[in-house]
Amino acid sequence: MQFVVLIGHPKPCSRTLDVAGAAADAVADVLGLDAGYTVVDLSVLARRLLLPEPSAAVEDATEQVCGADLLLVASPTFKGTYTGLLKVFLDRLPHRALQGSVALPLLVMGAPQHAFAVDVHLRPLLIELGATVPVPGLVVLESDLDRPDDVLRPWARRVGDAVLDRLPVGLGAAGQEHRAEHGEPALL
Repeated sequence: MQFVVLIGHPKPCSRTLDVAGAAADAVADVLGLDAGYTVVDLSVLARRLLLPEPSAAVEDATEQVCGADLLLVASPTFKGTYTGLLKVFLDRLPHRALQGSVALPLLVMGAPQHAFAVDVHLRPLLIELGATVPVPGLVVLESDLDRPDDVLRPWARRVGDAVLDRLPVGLGAAGQEHRAEHGEPALL
């Protein structure tokens, strides 16, 4: 199973990258994923995204994102929505490119009044690209960054409940246990 984490922050080594990594770890733990995840950090591709000539790095990132079974899409909140960098990258994807993927939107933000943005702006974009988005998007406030497990662990359990039946074989023992706890048949 391919688990990809797409980071839409324009700066490398961002708090969004840290939060997304912690969220991906929590989800991988709940699902018992055997292979971990791959990170596609758009900050390293930013200069190449609008160039007219092809870029092997951008094409590789596109293939990784389009090939994801599970895709965590994380961005800081800029001007009440996700970043333009994330939009530029996602606009490059072909029609319905995320068909067959389960997507998990995540926004990091400073003020709770923008919390609607994850489900009003980012979630519909992922659905338009063909992804299944089975849970509401996650909002991580800057005030929660010093205690991320308080937000991420409950969310990861909800993700586990919602996505296990939508993912291909490849769950480890923890994922199989989660399935059994919820009365779902084990994957063979």
